[in-house]
Amino acid sequence: MINSDTEPRQRDRRRPGYKAAAAVFAVGMMGTTLPTPLYGLYRQQIGFSELIVTVVFAVYAVGVIAALLIAGGFSDVLGRRPVLLAALGLAALSAVCFLAEAGLPLLYTGRVLSGFSAGLLSGTGTAAVLELAPPRLRGRAGLAATAANMGGLGLGPLVSGVLAQYAPWPLKLPFLVHLALLAGAGTVVCLLAETVPRADPRPALRPQGMKVPPQVRGVFGPCALAAFAGFSLLGLFTAVAPAFLTQTLGERNLAVTGAVVFCVFCASTGGQLLMGRIGARRALPWGCAVLVAGLLLIGASLLLKSFLLLLAGALTGGTGQGMAFRAGLTEVSDAAPGSHRGATISAFFVVAYVGISLPVVGVGAMAVGLGVRTAGVVFTACAVLLVTAVGAWVRRNLPPAAVRS
Repeated sequence: MINSDTEPRQRDRRRPGYKAAAAVFAVGMMGTTLPTPLYGLYRQQIGFSELIVTVVFAVYAVGVIAALLIAGGFSDVLGRRPVLLAALGLAALSAVCFLAEAGLPLLYTGRVLSGFSAGLLSGTGTAAVLELAPPRLRGRAGLAATAANMGGLGLGPLVSGVLAQYAPWPLKLPFLVHLALLAGAGTVVCLLAETVPRADPRPALRPQGMKVPPQVRGVFGPCALAAFAGFSLLGLFTAVAPAFLTQTLGERNLAVTGAVVFCVFCASTGGQLLMGRIGARRALPWGCAVLVAGLLLIGASLLLKSFLLLLAGALTGGTGQGMAFRAGLTEVSDAAPGSHRGATISAFFVVAYVGISLPVVGVGAMAVGLGVRTAGVVFTACAVLLVTAVGAWVRRNLPPAAVRS
């Protein structure tokens, strides 16, 4: 006869595990980059400048930052499943905005909702994947969470690019497919075990805010700047790469555009895995160096109008971004006191997402007067200077107390 303590454990073993949670995470993140290859089509249909393209992209980061600052810790109180369902619901509303698109207001609304979804998913999805894994598989679960995050971001432009190029309804079908995937993901979430014990009475929901304890600031500054620079590269590819490819390199195949952006995020995943092998202390300056090499290749591709150099820059820069980002996150997390770790990590992500938005808006503004090619060259030159300075500073001055390699 099975006793009452054994029954819940057996039911939990029959539920989907951490791999299913990782798949949900990937589906949710996929929607945030789904419009990337489609911006050129929106420009033709609605009629707006390259600056507006970057602004439409950048308002996504506003949603992410707001979600991180306001609701970053809500899943610790409400549970993982309710917050995951809310994130998927916001992603579905974003897709509906794009399906009903009738001008810029709905595009802006869809991007902000997508940002809210990503902000909720980034912390809650990672926590759910890690907590659903047995202790012996915690390392694999960490890898699954990383792959789901960056893999989902990469799959968005790949799927929408292929559908827009080779299937009917290029501005509708990608979002219809995503809605179907979200419905499946929502069903999986309902079947997942809840990993947050229910508290009675329930603690009050309070905005987390952005707090960096004084003892962490020496580590936080250079690590956050490295994340800022690395995410600006991701922002460049997800917002401006289609214009680079069409206007500078003459590549108009939307599937190719999506594949190039996919390569950046795959390379970032590889860089994060590489960081695990060499340790955070060495990976942070080395990641900056590899990121500089990737930026130089991107700049050269624009000057020489070479698709192969752009692809090499995407792969190299993505690898460097992944190394520097995970190393910086590890250093900041290890240096932060336990009572402020969540807020400190959220602050780190806020800086990173500012990096994914503000620089690309600057590129869009320059492109209006100077052209996409010149704007891209100026951006890469500025980014090279920033990353070089950060890498040199980190190599010489990172406090020994932060080293946890």
